[in-house]
Formats: sequence, C-alpha cells, structure tokens
Amino acid sequence: MNMRRNVMLVAGLPLLLLVACGREPPRALGTLEWDRVTLPSPAAEKIIAIEVREGQKVHAGEVLLRLEATATQSQLEAATAQQRRSGAALAELRAGPRREEIARARAALAVVQAQAVDARAQFRRIEELAGRQLVALAEVDRARAAAESADAQVRASGQSLLELERGTRGEQLAQGEAAVQAALAQAETQRVQLGRLTLVAPRDGVIDSLPFRLGDQPAPGAPLVVMLAGEAPYARVYVPETLRARVKVGDQVQVHVEGSEQAWPGTVRMIRSDPSFTPYYALVGQDVSRLTYLAEVQLEAAARDLPAGLPLWVGIAP
Repeated sequence: MNMRRNVMLVAGLPLLLLVACGREPPRALGTLEWDRVTLPSPAAEKIIAIEVREGQKVHAGEVLLRLEATATQSQLEAATAQQRRSGAALAELRAGPRREEIARARAALAVVQAQAVDARAQFRRIEELAGRQLVALAEVDRARAAAESADAQVRASGQSLLELERGTRGEQLAQGEAAVQAALAQAETQRVQLGRLTLVAPRDGVIDSLPFRLGDQPAPGAPLVVMLAGEAPYARVYVPETLRARVKVGDQVQVHVEGSEQAWPGTVRMIRSDPSFTPYYALVGQDVSRLTYLAEVQLEAAARDLPAGLPLWVGIAP
C-alpha cells in the first residue's frame, strides 16, 4: 500500500514541476546597459596625448586626451590683437579730436578767409574796370567765380572746425563699442575652443572606448572618448504588449542577469508610450501581441560591477 502511494507520488512529480514552471511570472527580455557619454572632436587637430586607457576608472575633471593647439593658439592671439585694436579705436573716439587738430582747423579757416577777402577785392577791381570797358567780360566772370569759390572754401573750413569742436558723434561711439564687443566675443570663442582641445571627464565613470590612436587626426564631431557613467547600470528591456498594462514607472522588479544566480532589485524609471518595431496601425487581430514597449529599469549601487551588454530578463508580476 505504502509502495503504491510512493509510486504515485513519484509519478506525479513531473506534473507538479510543469505546473510550477507554468506559474513563473512573465518575462521582459533585454540587456544590461550603462549611461554612455561620448566626447566628440572639437576640431580637425592631431591627437598628441592620450592620458587614459580603455577600462580605466576616471573622475570628473580628469584629463583624458589632448589635441594639438598650435593653430587655435595662433587664432586666439590674432583675435586678442584685434580686440586691443578695437579698444584703442574706441578710446580714441571717446577722447575726441586733439587740441592740435582744432588749432590746425582754425588756422586753415583763417587762411581761406584771407583768400576770400582777396578774391572779393579782386572781383570788385575787375568789375570796376569792366564798367569802363578796360577789361573783357570774361575776366569779370573769372574774378566772380574765384570770389564765390573762396567763399565756399570759407564755409567748408568753418563746418570742419565746428565738427571738431563738437566732438565725436554718439553713433560713432556706438559703432566703436559694437566693434569692441565683436572682437571680445571672437577672442572668447577662440579661448573656449583652445580649452576644448584638452578633453576632460565630464563626470565619474569608466573609459569604454578610445576609437583613435596617438597621431590620428579625426574629423570634427568624431567620437574621441566613450565613457560609461553613473553609479549603477540599468536594464533595457522590451515589454510585450500583453504585459504593458502591468508596468508603470516606479514599480519594483527583480532583474535576472545571465551568468549570475543573484536576482538584482531594480526600479522602473522609464517606459515608452509608443510601441517599438511594428507600428500599431499595421497590425490586426492576434498580431497585436507582437508589439513591444521599450522600458528601463535602474539597478541599485550593489550592481555597479556588472559589465554592459549582458543579456537579462525581468520578471513582471501578474
């Protein structure tokens, strides 16, 4: 009797295991990831120093790589010289004309005034002689034109003197100030560009990739350093459409990484509202179950030593 009972129990064990396996929570598959920080090349300059190696831990502010700065340094010096030149020109405008210039203008006015007096006197003499028909009318016309020209020169010299005495116009000062600001901005741009040729770590992390080698001259925008940053990795998983309603931001889940028997606790930090892969409007009937939604699960600091790229699955409670 007891033996039959034992046989029945043993025979029923596979069925119990199947039932137990059937009760496992649904899974969302994915991979282990870290936040990636890419430092691009700011200019087409040659790499002259690489201060780190792949896999090395670095801290924020630590020098990672240096680019040749000769050309940028020259451009900065030229921009700085232009800034000084614009500043000197503005100072000259603010100071206004020198006393010597005003004195020279007054002297020039006195000269043309004297010439005008002489030209008018000459015109009166020629006009008197013409009245007695002692000179031709052409001489009268020439004398009149010379007197009028002398008067015009007096007026022009007077206006030039008045312009100097009134000083620099406000519009000229505004233009000078604008030129100084433009030169200052250009110099600051070159100064910033020069600083960017020394790449530093923007935050704590691990060097994941150094695509270029010493002596290479990458194009602007090419990735020079790729870092893995953050205190802990996160799981990037795809939630099936049938399970989407069960997952929301803030849920506590267990992350199972391939190769590790430990279940790592995590928190859902993001889940997309739009499906991945096939758009919903292209699916009908049972095909809707093929939709997946990208989600991210943040692991705790205890998982900081896990490498990126490992496959994993996240159990989703019913």
